[in-house]
Amino acid sequence: MKKKGKGWHLLPARSNLAMLVVAAVMIQVSGAVQFFFARNGIRKEVDVRAQSEMKMKSLEIRQMLSSVESAVYNINSMLAWTLEHPENIYPVLEEFVKCNPNVQGCALAFEPGFFPDKGRWYEPYVLRGADGEYRRMQIADSVHDYLNMSWYTEGLVAESGRWTEPYIDNEGAQGVICTYTFPVKNAQGKVVAVFAADLSLDWLTDEFVSDQESKSYSFIVSREGRILACPDKSKIMNYTLDDAAAEYQDTAIKAMNRALLAGESGKAEAKDNNGELAYMYYSPVEGKSGWSMAVIYPDREIYKGLRSVALKLFIMMLVGLALMIYIMWRTVKGFKRLEVVSAEKERIGSELRIASDIQNGMLPKTFPPYPDLEELALYGALMSAKEVGGDLYDFYVRDYKVFFCIGDVSGKGVPASLLMAVTRSLFRSFSSRIDDPGEIMSQINNAMSEMNENSMFVTLFVGVLDLHTGNLAYSNAGHCAPVLLGGAPALLAVDANIPVGVMPDWQFSTQQTTLAPGQTVFLYTDGLTEAENASLEQFGEERMMKALAESDISPRPLVENILKIVKAFVGTTDQSDDLTMLAIHFAKIRGKE
Repeated sequence: MKKKGKGWHLLPARSNLAMLVVAAVMIQVSGAVQFFFARNGIRKEVDVRAQSEMKMKSLEIRQMLSSVESAVYNINSMLAWTLEHPENIYPVLEEFVKCNPNVQGCALAFEPGFFPDKGRWYEPYVLRGADGEYRRMQIADSVHDYLNMSWYTEGLVAESGRWTEPYIDNEGAQGVICTYTFPVKNAQGKVVAVFAADLSLDWLTDEFVSDQESKSYSFIVSREGRILACPDKSKIMNYTLDDAAAEYQDTAIKAMNRALLAGESGKAEAKDNNGELAYMYYSPVEGKSGWSMAVIYPDREIYKGLRSVALKLFIMMLVGLALMIYIMWRTVKGFKRLEVVSAEKERIGSELRIASDIQNGMLPKTFPPYPDLEELALYGALMSAKEVGGDLYDFYVRDYKVFFCIGDVSGKGVPASLLMAVTRSLFRSFSSRIDDPGEIMSQINNAMSEMNENSMFVTLFVGVLDLHTGNLAYSNAGHCAPVLLGGAPALLAVDANIPVGVMPDWQFSTQQTTLAPGQTVFLYTDGLTEAENASLEQFGEERMMKALAESDISPRPLVENILKIVKAFVGTTDQSDDLTMLAIHFAKIRGKE
């Protein structure tokens, strides 16, 4: 019998060892693969988190800045009005600060010697005090020479509002602020002053702190590279991107800093002088500020847990499985969130359509409205720039007197439409028991001023036409002057009253004129004269007067012809503002043939 070879009995053990080795290798390979995929999953999650975090914070900052920008835009016409009424400068500034809690203070800086009795420098300033009081002060002099300050010189030549580079103000707002400036023009269109609203930047520190969950930290920089907010408060306004670059030898930091200052978005990896790797994400803050932000995730922090469990293969596998489940959960949650957002968008669209129908239903839409009144013919039309708008017109007959109004709410969209509805209701309520247009306007103004927390206002024209005599009594609140037709078109003389809703207890004047039989009163909102074509050229008052002179003065043909001419002028350009027209034709004195 042949003898078996040496070591044959070791074959099962070797086989088992080989199997163990193979199994161990497979486990290690499996662990390495899982570690690889888990690492990539974490990195992708960091990408998503960083983008989401920057977008969220950008929206929060933009919302804060936009609230100031919108408020300044809404008050611009009031500032222009104070040029002729300087005694109201401080009340208007104080009312602006009261209505805008985000504003620390505001100033109106004039060109040298604009008011001769005020001297070369005149900068009225209203500051919100810590005690809740509002301090009025004139802060300009030879020491505080705003004429040579960048916010003023740049504000004079700016076409619209702009944010200044943040700075430390030791004279007005007392702290780190950013100022939104807006040029103020006189009646001739010349810039004669700069309005400045000071926004304290203390709130930024609360937004840009370390995220203990993701081990990240973020910061925001101005357009010139100065640190405005970061977890380390000692660096705010004392630290720049150049200072940060000095802490890194990696050239990726310098490239990222250049991209930040250029307002670009992206991501980068860099090592500090200790060799620690970090992942950096950056993007600009939307809006006019010119700011940019960055979020930094240290490599050792985001992968700390993964490296710890990598030594324990089984736990590592469980972590990998948990991570996959988490990613799947996040994905499903993201789709569900998208479905919710889509449904919400559709709901909002439906509600806007309903709101538009309700708003249009409030306006007179039956023409001719009074077929039995031979003395009177009326026609009106309103074209909103959005689903809902802020223009309004209304009329009705009481005691053979025609009560009518036309108005334009500051702003657009839903807020303007709500104020439009309120204004129309107040007109109906007060005119039902008051005949004097000035008194009707005063009552509307007082009612709206009491509830005006958003500094919105309405330019309004209220008239009362007596069909027995042709007497037209009217009151104007900052609205476009109507045009009298029945001969050469002529603007109706109107007093320069302020819009309603701005200041309570304002006494609105009542004016009178007499219409001859056959005359027509044409009323309109500034959406007519400010309609723009593709070349940004406005329709203007001159074209309007020419079109009126060439049109039939019967209300409906008149309005329809003007609308046709405006549409031909605008062409395919989107409508930028609400456009409303109302024509009232006085045919004859009641009781006379």
